[in-house]
Amino acid sequence: MKTAMLARFTLICSALMTSVAFAAPDPFEADLALVQQQWAIANYQVADHAEQKRALEALGETAHQLSLKNPTRAEALIWEGIVLSTYAGVKGGLGALGVAKKSRSLFERALKIDPQALQGSAYTSLGVLYSKVPGFPIGFGDDDKARELLLKALAINADGIDPNYFYAQFLCDQDHCAQALPYLEKAAKAPPRAGREVADQGRHREVLELMAKAKG
Repeated sequence: MKTAMLARFTLICSALMTSVAFAAPDPFEADLALVQQQWAIANYQVADHAEQKRALEALGETAHQLSLKNPTRAEALIWEGIVLSTYAGVKGGLGALGVAKKSRSLFERALKIDPQALQGSAYTSLGVLYSKVPGFPIGFGDDDKARELLLKALAINADGIDPNYFYAQFLCDQDHCAQALPYLEKAAKAPPRAGREVADQGRHREVLELMAKAKG
């Protein structure tokens, strides 16, 4: 009887320990989510230009440390690249080109590890870089390369808000806003992303602004 009770107690303890193990948060995912949230706040909620610049610069170091600790995780490289490319856009001028090049390198490394990571976000972000950076002889910008990368992102995540918005933005930049409308309509209907509420709200505003321009 005592043996049976002991065996049952052991099974219950084992089940409880397994349950706790499954419930424990993944430290990497928690750190990545924090970078995503802080980026969304800096990008969409910090109005002061100098303050935004400082926030993104500090977040770049946080994202870099996450990449250093997780060198085989494409997600960390992608988010370090996103933070740096956003910082480059805020910094502006020729001084931002070096930051953009570093961002490009991070996206390229992420693609070598896992092109599907974060639903092809490295393709999206790299495509945006190629579309926004000046071309030769100043920078590495290339519209044909940008189109190729953005279409690859759409092939992976056809209903996502980011690939649809950024491809639509690319088309508008090429004076083809009428062609951008179907992608903007898709972006506007994109499902919400868990834990990305601030980013989704900010991106939806951008989608609606670009849609008004495309229709105007």
